[in-house]
Amino acid sequence: MVTLTYASITARKSIRYFIYFIIFLIVGRVVLNGTIALYKKIFPPAPEPATVAFGKLPKLPFPEKTKKDLKFTLETANGEIPLFPLKVSVYFMPKKSANLLSLDFTKDMTKKLGFSLEPQQISDSIYKFNHKSSLAILETDIITNAFSISYDLNADPLPISVKSLQPEISASTVKSFLNSGGLLAEDLTGEVKHQFLKTQGGNFIPAVSLSDASITRVDIFRKKYNELPIVTNESGKANVWFMVSGIREKGRDIIAGEYHYFPIDETKLATYPIKTGSEAWQEFINGNYYSASFGTTIDGNNIKIRKVYLAYYDPGVYTEFFQPIYVFEGDNDFVGYVPAVTSEYYGE
Repeated sequence: MVTLTYASITARKSIRYFIYFIIFLIVGRVVLNGTIALYKKIFPPAPEPATVAFGKLPKLPFPEKTKKDLKFTLETANGEIPLFPLKVSVYFMPKKSANLLSLDFTKDMTKKLGFSLEPQQISDSIYKFNHKSSLAILETDIITNAFSISYDLNADPLPISVKSLQPEISASTVKSFLNSGGLLAEDLTGEVKHQFLKTQGGNFIPAVSLSDASITRVDIFRKKYNELPIVTNESGKANVWFMVSGIREKGRDIIAGEYHYFPIDETKLATYPIKTGSEAWQEFINGNYYSASFGTTIDGNNIKIRKVYLAYYDPGVYTEFFQPIYVFEGDNDFVGYVPAVTSEYYGE
């Protein structure tokens, strides 16, 4: 016959063994996970190969520019080139084509921006529109919708006769202007830069402060892609930029600017292997680079390169793919670019 004492002893033993079992499971799981993590660290799995789904890529459309006779020395923070990923995404950029409605679409767009409906045809695809109430002129490509704005300041100098607005107000003016024409694309949400300008001898030159400025230049960049910044063929400048006066009057508020925006299809991408930082550096010092800014360098200078990083190149002209590059920044405001994708994946 089972006594209460025996039953109590048995119950306590069962609970104790159950607790031991739970502790064993917990410790075992920790040890197993640790062992697996250590194994993966010592014997990491092979990375997935790049998809290279677009095949060979067209060469990047860097503008022609005469190079200077420069030498380079690497002087980053730690004296080394950073480590970079083995592959980076490349995005497809759809091409716009002409159709029977291209001119009608452009007229509708320019009307919303405040320009006349009856343009002057300059060429097969280039048309010029006058502003309805000012001396501003908009010249656009009806296929790509890229356009530029100019203003006859000799005939009407008032826009440069008043003090410039606060940078935030100037930026808001530009965004409102673009938005009115349906041109503020979803990825035009990146960095916004401003530069104070004044006139001297018929030219615009940098002003030291807002109080000294009559114009504010506003540059609007694309958002980052894969956490990489966007650069253009001119260092520090965007492909979408406008010069804003201190006048809060439509037609006189924006006196110059350019809109060279080409959409990216974020759903169509492929990964491509890229050069190592060291390989890109060798290509760079061998003179195979595009200079986005020579700054104040002169022939014979030895430029110290302070920063090396990856970015996406936004050329401001149509190209089929949005591609990564290496950026080399140095003293005297020097900036150079080297294509990042390995050479074997570039066509002619």
